[in-house]
Amino acid sequence: MSEKLPIGLEDVKDAARILDGQIERTPLRRSRTLSEITGADIWIKFENLQFTAAFKERGALNKLARLTDEEKKVGVIAASAGNHAQGVAYHGRRLGIPVTIAMPVTTPFNKVEHTRAFGARVLLKGHTFDEAKEHAEQVRQREGLTWIHPFDDPLIMAGQGTAALEMFEDKPDFDTLVVPIGGGGLISGMATVAKAHNPDIEIVGVQAAMYPAMLNIREGREPHGGGASIAEGISVKNPGHLTRRVIDALVDDIVLVEEAHLERAITLFVDVEKTVAEGAGAAGLAALLAHPDRFAGKKVGLILCGGNIDTRLLASVLTRALVREKRLANIRIIGDDRPGLLALVSTIIGDNGANIMEVAHNRIALDVPAKGAEFDILMETRDAQHTQEVIDALTQAGYPPRQN
Repeated sequence: MSEKLPIGLEDVKDAARILDGQIERTPLRRSRTLSEITGADIWIKFENLQFTAAFKERGALNKLARLTDEEKKVGVIAASAGNHAQGVAYHGRRLGIPVTIAMPVTTPFNKVEHTRAFGARVLLKGHTFDEAKEHAEQVRQREGLTWIHPFDDPLIMAGQGTAALEMFEDKPDFDTLVVPIGGGGLISGMATVAKAHNPDIEIVGVQAAMYPAMLNIREGREPHGGGASIAEGISVKNPGHLTRRVIDALVDDIVLVEEAHLERAITLFVDVEKTVAEGAGAAGLAALLAHPDRFAGKKVGLILCGGNIDTRLLASVLTRALVREKRLANIRIIGDDRPGLLALVSTIIGDNGANIMEVAHNRIALDVPAKGAEFDILMETRDAQHTQEVIDALTQAGYPPRQN
């Protein structure tokens, strides 16, 4: 079967020889806490520790290193939402190759700036990857540049597969690999290695529910997708044609994850592993959170494939996690507009061990009596039970709050 596919194990081994000493050999570590949370035996490949904070530089370097001298002189172009762009730009500069990158205008600011910092010419065009890609193709034809596809290229796919080679060198006995799918380059390379190592291993792909293109193709539907997913790295409407062939042959299943599971996975990586994952990078863990029975008791290899998340977005995700866990609670209290009311309420909250973060005081809302006052209080507590204890104390004191 492998001879009929775009890549085989030897292609990945050839890529590993080119990459040797040129990229980080990232660690594979077992997570005891995440294993306890999910019920699976979880091992994580920390590709967010690459210099560009993502696996994409594996495929980019494998492709760039094999260009002809003339192609290197004229330069290359790529379209990317960020991580492929940084990988191509970084290794292009290392190899002395001029790099142009077309990126959607929605690309996180940090990814745009990092790509420019690596010396690339950045063209911001379109609101989706596909629109940026269309613009890049026009520039490629006009300037005679070499196209560096983010996923649908055998050299790119083989380069990404080197991550799996390292994983099996460190731990040969995985039952399952769980791998994010956008265009399909990463899972194509990793599945090629995994099935050659053990034909019985289970390969499970993960897609954001907003962008289920590869799953739709597998099930005979038209690819589609849309929406502002936190996993922009796998928000691909039209996955690769070469990657489809590998996925059809080697990938056992594809599961979908909702945004809430992606957010929780990002939060757990911060809280438990003390590491940063972007939405796409956390998709593997999100799959285990969304489908725990599917993976219970199995030795599961996850690839934390990227850590390039905008700091403002990361702050929002972590704050939203506190709200979900009811460690941040917004309560509304309506009472008489008299001196000392806020002090009394604040004392009750403080005496019960909670911390007031913000207070909004409203006297003109029409649903509040003319002689009344309304307070919106944002408070920090230990957990949901502690929040309820504070609410009970306020109720007993005659100021029953409403939770917003």
